[in-house]
Amino acid sequence: MIAYALGFAYLCFGIAMLFCLYRVVRAPGIADRVLALDTMTVNAIALLALFGIDKGTGMYFEASLLFAMVGFISTVAYGKFILRGDIIE
Repeated sequence: MIAYALGFAYLCFGIAMLFCLYRVVRAPGIADRVLALDTMTVNAIALLALFGIDKGTGMYFEASLLFAMVGFISTVAYGKFILRGDIIE
């Protein structure tokens, strides 16, 4: 039963990644693209966690935590660049 649930979750998050990728390419503004990239980061974290559940190892959970930290920092940097035009003051 867990195999069916994992397969369904893989499918849902894969489709969500495709929708976000479309939004990154075809968004009307830069802020929409940054939000789509942040959402792609969240979906990638979920896919890593699902893969960790599927394989039964904790290594992927640690990788998802690292990916979350890098995703947060990159979103903050993009936002600061949009607002001020410079990342380092």
